[in-house]
Amino acid sequence: MNTFTDFIRVAALPLDIVWGDKKINCEAVADALGKMPQGTDIVVLPELFSTGYADDPDAMTELAEPIDGPTMASLKSLAGSFSVAIAGSFLAVHDGKLYNRGFFIEPNGDTTFYDKRHLFSLSAESRIMEPGKEKMPVVRFRGWNVSMIICYDLRFPVWCRCCKNEYDLLLVPANWPQARGYAFTHLAIARAIENQCCVVAADRGGADVYGKYDGLTQIFDSRGMPVGNQIGPFVVADLSRKRQDDYRAGFPAAADADDFSFLQ
Repeated sequence: MNTFTDFIRVAALPLDIVWGDKKINCEAVADALGKMPQGTDIVVLPELFSTGYADDPDAMTELAEPIDGPTMASLKSLAGSFSVAIAGSFLAVHDGKLYNRGFFIEPNGDTTFYDKRHLFSLSAESRIMEPGKEKMPVVRFRGWNVSMIICYDLRFPVWCRCCKNEYDLLLVPANWPQARGYAFTHLAIARAIENQCCVVAADRGGADVYGKYDGLTQIFDSRGMPVGNQIGPFVVADLSRKRQDDYRAGFPAAADADDFSFLQ
């Protein structure tokens, strides 16, 4: 969708993920969408929203789905029914290998995928799953250039670099526990400031064996200021592309940035 829209409404859902129960988790998303603020353009779900995570290769393999499986089919149906883009990540399988696969589903069903590049080496994720090989995609949606990283990717600023203002909005589905919440918040702020873009830090809710998660989901503007407000189950913000463009033009830091041509 290339029609320019100055304001877009973004809503992050800190879903309390039920481990291994795709049916319940997808139903919870559908129920939340019924309570979605009017005029929402993009809904961002947490990392591995439909399954959660476990250090168990067999269990993860059993839960994984291809991109044309029931989880993606369900989300495509919801995106069309509610006329909203839906982003997040799910547990994917391709050629017998597992991926933490991000998705951006447009209301018309067009879908863009991104495989998590930096797998969390302090857990078994880096041994269970395959790392992504491709740079983050940039999707043009309602006049905004939208990109995505997943959770641990947030710690790596070179990978997240917004070269030549190539994207306006960075989505970050995450399962980031409160124990490292200070880092999550400040890394998201840093990515917003250094890239002069809006950042949606979409953490999960609830708790699992790895920790507690509530209270970390937030949306930041291109100055790194928190702009999200709790509305029902969502953290919501109305973002202005013109305001961001004016800020970039008035303070053109991108023109002085290092040329990391290997990221192009």
